[in-house]
Amino acid sequence: MAGEGSAVRNGGGEGAAGRGGGFAARVAELAGERIDHRFKGLPPDAEGLTVAELAGQRRNLFTGGFTTPVLTLSAERLEHNLALLAEYTERHGLLFAPHGKTSMAPQLFERQIRHGAWGITLALPHQVRVARAFGLPRLFLANELVDPVALRHIAADLDTDDGFRFVCYVDSVRGVELMDAALRGTLATPPGRPLDVVVELAAGDEARTGARGEAECRAVADAVAATGTLRLVGVAGYEGEVPEPTPERVRAWLRRLTALTADLDAEGRFAGAEEIVLSAGGSAWFDAVADVFAEVPELSRPVLKLLRSGAYVSHDDGHYRRLTPFNRVPAEGGLEPAFRLWAQVVSRPSPGQAFANAGKRDAAYDLDLPEAQVVRPLGAGGPGAPARATGIEVTGLSDQHTWLRTTPEARLDVGDWLGLGLSHPCTSFDKWQLIPVVTADGTVTDYVRTFF
Repeated sequence: MAGEGSAVRNGGGEGAAGRGGGFAARVAELAGERIDHRFKGLPPDAEGLTVAELAGQRRNLFTGGFTTPVLTLSAERLEHNLALLAEYTERHGLLFAPHGKTSMAPQLFERQIRHGAWGITLALPHQVRVARAFGLPRLFLANELVDPVALRHIAADLDTDDGFRFVCYVDSVRGVELMDAALRGTLATPPGRPLDVVVELAAGDEARTGARGEAECRAVADAVAATGTLRLVGVAGYEGEVPEPTPERVRAWLRRLTALTADLDAEGRFAGAEEIVLSAGGSAWFDAVADVFAEVPELSRPVLKLLRSGAYVSHDDGHYRRLTPFNRVPAEGGLEPAFRLWAQVVSRPSPGQAFANAGKRDAAYDLDLPEAQVVRPLGAGGPGAPARATGIEVTGLSDQHTWLRTTPEARLDVGDWLGLGLSHPCTSFDKWQLIPVVTADGTVTDYVRTFF
């Protein structure tokens, strides 16, 4: 199927178009940022160093002056996850636009692109501005965009950068009318090239967004065709909102999505498109997406089968550990949790209770509480050798404290460092502006900058 070759798969690199030069070059400029009080957990004596200078010192996380709480990413597991999804999508004939709202980290976007991603998915106009500030050339907005200021900004960017590709959702006639009015009313003339849109089919009546049925999707397609500012290029949706999901129900909805795409193509509704965009795929059901998208018949134009999974990049120790499709298809590999939050025990008021100095400001808690995994007893030179966190349970979080229940077998004392596994990457990344990347021996080799 066209659209699956290496030329399309590679989303860009040193030569990627965009403001201020190539994407990779703009990302590399982050290494020149100065370390200061904005960045939690970093060594106080690193104040004034550039990120590159601090990374070049290759300090040890446990003896190099880092303070708690501090969130880390495993260098080895991060690379494993990036490579695994790249191999998976290549093997299944999918293109990949991982959801950038998970990390909002241009350094990780750049690594995803180097691993073959077509582009990056985003959710909000601000996120688009961040991506474009670094020169990312291909963006997929998984939301209907009706803000006239944001539309004007993106349309102007399209007019001035021939290398910029932007696609976004539409899911209502009203939304299409607002988009058309904004593009016509806020510019002296309509944009030099139309804004590419895909109609979103809802995964159920209680889904967050999306046209609720095929008839509604056709009405939206008709509305798009009536504008001179928008161009319908495909169909998309999010299978993660299928009610009471099972493999059978998810696949049934995905087949509705692909059938709608084929029907709209047969009706000539993608006449202005060079390729047809067919997109789905969160982090829980991408195996079903791969299976059903493989069934798509030949259409009038090349089909860009676009997967949008995002949480894979760090994976987790809770929600996605339970839901990952690799639990269903273990022969295809397995993701590894890359996050670890280190906190220090600051109070041990009773044999059955302890408190560490990380809380809601530091750890995701919207899906699952953190998981106690490793203890490093405090010694004269800093945290000592790691031991499994036996008999230690996280029972709650305050703003700046982790509540711990301990059993008699727990070996835990004031001053010890406690390594916590986290659930839900999307609300872990957003609490940290600069995240150390740590090898298995504790060496900090890099720092990931986020932009939330």
